[in-house]
Amino acid sequence: MGAEWTSPFTAWANFYVIVGSAAAALTGLQFIVIVLGAELSVGATEHVTSVFGTPNVVHFGAALLNAAILSAPWRRLASASVAIGVFACLGVIYLLWVVRRSRRQRDYVPVAEDWIWHFVLPLVCYAVLLAASILLPSHAGPALFVVGGVSLFLLFIGIHNAWDSVVYIATRRRRASRESERPPAPPA
Repeated sequence: MGAEWTSPFTAWANFYVIVGSAAAALTGLQFIVIVLGAELSVGATEHVTSVFGTPNVVHFGAALLNAAILSAPWRRLASASVAIGVFACLGVIYLLWVVRRSRRQRDYVPVAEDWIWHFVLPLVCYAVLLAASILLPSHAGPALFVVGGVSLFLLFIGIHNAWDSVVYIATRRRRASRESERPPAPPA
């Protein structure tokens, strides 16, 4: 009887259970942030949400999808590689679309930190994920560490950006509340 084939993904099972669970939970919390922002009428338009809110859900979803892909019972590394590669290509295309959309919206002007955290770092993550998918069949060990690192980094990017959104919503709401409490200016 021949030796049973052991998947290189087996050693990563616990890692992806943790990352996938965190991604799912954080996705739910991001929905709450978006709803609170809409209910508080803080001036976040559909365009601002699609540029600064929705991508966080996509990044959390990407980490969750990565966990699902690498938890599947693949028989060949090439199959997992193709799945990760397709998903990484879609991530790059999506981020380029978000950048284009951010340049068109006029409700909020991104500062340098926004460009780094909302556009550059996620784009780098998806590009690195694409490179790792290409290397996966021939260099499984290092490629799996890269894929795991990208999944974790996408979680951290989403956490940072969600926090950024919460702070923006809270300060904007506080400012609007103060302005509504001020007595009207006398006519000139």
